[in-house]
Amino acid sequence: MITFEGLGLDPKLIQATDALGFKNPTPIQEKAIPVLLSGTKDLVGLAQTGTGKTAAFGLPLLQLVESKDRFPQALIVCPTRELCMQIVNEMDLFKKFVTGMNVLAVYGGTPIGAQIRELKRGVQIVVATPGRLIDLIERKAINLEKIKYVVLDEADEMLNMGFQDDIEFILKNTPNRESTWLFSATMPAEIKRVSKKYMKTPVEITVGKMNTASKNIDHQYYVASSHHRYEALKRLIDFNPGIYGLIFTRTKADAQKIAEKLTREGYDIDALHGDLTQGQRDKVMGEFREKTLQLLIATDVAARGIDVQGITHVINFELPDDIEVYTHRSGRTGRAGKTGVCMSIVSSREVGRIKQIERLVQVPFHKVDIPSGKDVCRKQFSSCMDKLMQTDISHGDYETYLPALQEKFAAVTKEEILKRVAAMEFDRFLKYYENAEDLNTREGVRDRIREPRRENGTREREVHRDTRGRKFSGGNDFARLFVNLGTKDGFYKASFLQFILDMSELQKEVLGRIDMKEMNSWIEIDKKAASQMIRSIDGKKFKGRKIRMNDANSR
Repeated sequence: MITFEGLGLDPKLIQATDALGFKNPTPIQEKAIPVLLSGTKDLVGLAQTGTGKTAAFGLPLLQLVESKDRFPQALIVCPTRELCMQIVNEMDLFKKFVTGMNVLAVYGGTPIGAQIRELKRGVQIVVATPGRLIDLIERKAINLEKIKYVVLDEADEMLNMGFQDDIEFILKNTPNRESTWLFSATMPAEIKRVSKKYMKTPVEITVGKMNTASKNIDHQYYVASSHHRYEALKRLIDFNPGIYGLIFTRTKADAQKIAEKLTREGYDIDALHGDLTQGQRDKVMGEFREKTLQLLIATDVAARGIDVQGITHVINFELPDDIEVYTHRSGRTGRAGKTGVCMSIVSSREVGRIKQIERLVQVPFHKVDIPSGKDVCRKQFSSCMDKLMQTDISHGDYETYLPALQEKFAAVTKEEILKRVAAMEFDRFLKYYENAEDLNTREGVRDRIREPRRENGTREREVHRDTRGRKFSGGNDFARLFVNLGTKDGFYKASFLQFILDMSELQKEVLGRIDMKEMNSWIEIDKKAASQMIRSIDGKKFKGRKIRMNDANSR
């Protein structure tokens, strides 16, 4: 089996990998490092998050960059502050035995003055988020003319977040680069365009198949009716006592609402969404990393760039619209060779969607019954007894208190003591789940669709066109809205849908067809919800540009 030494790395870098306990490279490291060490070849590396991409580009950069030259020679661009800090932390470990090498993180949400002072002191490698980097370029606080190497990490995430123009601006401002390295989990059309425009016959490396999900993850789905979805979520959490997980919702309103309900019921959980300030976001992420929080609930937009080790479960409160989004969600667990579980709560009408995702990500999905109330109680009881038996009693002078304990419990049997321990720990669970109903939707039973009644009392189904373009009737109940946002703003259909729902705090069910063009888009929406969407979005700003939204028929 190949070692890091066999890849041609400098002895000081080998010393660092040995100190970290890394002996054998991961597949992406094994394939990418020898190519990148040449310093002259462009590269597109396709691999899921958690496969060791930071070392794949970080180790070659540390070898290629001259530590004696105290100006930026390499630039790493990534989507979020969290990922930016993580890359710098890992690079610091890799350069432990390399003298005079400085790596600096620059990102928004913190004073820019301190970052400018650090740049003036002299750094060789800059790790940046697009917005803050462009701010520094426009202030002439950073000189990119001597940049030799540009790395675009999590490129698909950056494009999904609307950073395409920013990335192109950055690449135009590094005219003397010798090579560009692009790393991504997926390969959407936008990335192909960027690679063709700014890279010269790049070497393409793929680890696993594009858009496939990790084989280290057990993909499960649970079928429940829509009005039982929240109860199903609670039951899945309760059935996994040691869970340390991420829960994904479509909108920030859902994320906040569910977090508040679970907090009131005693769960250690918080929400991550676009309304948080950077300080609030840092506080929530700090608590989650320290495991003060057992669960974090987030939208896809808010969770982008989060890389937390040891996540055991990902729960899809609702399925995403886009297959690539499912791959990103599930990839938060089962990282660095560990196993994980990705659970999706679906209605009976969404089972076909599960089958479609299963075919596209090329891993089997397992249908699992939602646990019964008794199942949850048994699992919690077993977990508590395991903790009891594993409790360390070697420390502390417990012998001093033993006579008093023996006297206290002299007339009590061992069985009664065990019952009291169980009652003390499980009273809440036993009462809550004593008469718990079966939440599973059985085969052949579909969610009831509320239908308007005809004058004769029979029900008349009103067919709507959903966001995948299926036809609806009763068009008089729909309005058509115009908005001056389109694919040129970095949106694709799923990210645009997420954006307008987050902004308006409406549910997906009110939407009909969405037609996206390069500069503009048209949205079909229930007339009752149209005014709320216009109020929420019209006049707001996106990337510094004022959004215009109005009734398309009034233009």
